[in-house]
Amino acid sequence: MNKKIIFEIKGMYRDDFRVTGYEFGSGDKSVCIVGNSRGNEVQQIYCCSQLIKKMKQLEEEGRIKKNRKILIIPSINPYSVNIQKRFWSTDNTDINRMFPGYDKGETTQRIADAVFREIMDYQYGIQFTSFYNPGDFVPHVRYMKEGFTTSEEAKKFGMKYIVERSVRPYDTATLNYNWQVWDTTAFSLYTNATEKISNKGAGQAVIAVMNFLANSGIIKYSAIEEKKPRIIDDTELISVRTEKSGFFEPLVKAGEKVEAGTPLANILNPYEATILETLYAPVDGTIFFIHNAPLTYASTAVIKILGDD
Repeated sequence: MNKKIIFEIKGMYRDDFRVTGYEFGSGDKSVCIVGNSRGNEVQQIYCCSQLIKKMKQLEEEGRIKKNRKILIIPSINPYSVNIQKRFWSTDNTDINRMFPGYDKGETTQRIADAVFREIMDYQYGIQFTSFYNPGDFVPHVRYMKEGFTTSEEAKKFGMKYIVERSVRPYDTATLNYNWQVWDTTAFSLYTNATEKISNKGAGQAVIAVMNFLANSGIIKYSAIEEKKPRIIDDTELISVRTEKSGFFEPLVKAGEKVEAGTPLANILNPYEATILETLYAPVDGTIFFIHNAPLTYASTAVIKILGDD
């Protein structure tokens, strides 16, 4: 293992800002795995830490194939993690909206530039990421349809669900999109948590990445054979929106099967504890995403359902 500092900013009043990478194997730049870019993405860092531990073991056992290099970057935003703030601590910018970066720009642009220069030449890119709304997902792998990534490549993870989505204007400054512009096959991996550690979710993520590395000829590992995954266009996910704002009381969990008409959540009056609104399942299906913050706004998609085949 080679531990290296990818980018560093000297700190005046606290420890220096460092983006740290862990290299395993040698030779061709085969796969880069990136953890959190936002301060609340704790599970994403944890998943990387478990992979680093596993890669150490594989390297010691000689199970990383010849001429294959793996780079893992647990966090590209440790300052925001330290103060438990989602975006950059001083100007509230999102590093994952700054790629490919600019070395003479604002701080977050410089961070993005330094990181991207290091990782832009890898054959595969895997990013542990989170949704723009706080909530719990069914674990899945996701990719943008435009570019070099295909569902056949995504099947290598052995996950039950693959979500494909069209590029939107705001995607053009994300890591995933820019990876593909520079010819990297890129994936986003969603686990079942963000702001808390889920050992089960991290274990599923590690197995998925190990499956991918084995099926891509990067490591020696007996990949688990999974049933044929369900490939979903993100437009198939049915949003359940609130009409009222208030306390959010979930009645179901991510991954739970529901029938049309099943109560999914209550919106409560914060002062009087009365039920302002009850949300119901519009179709038979699986809860693919559910809001997990205590408060919600009106007209917000707090639940996404994947309808039955």
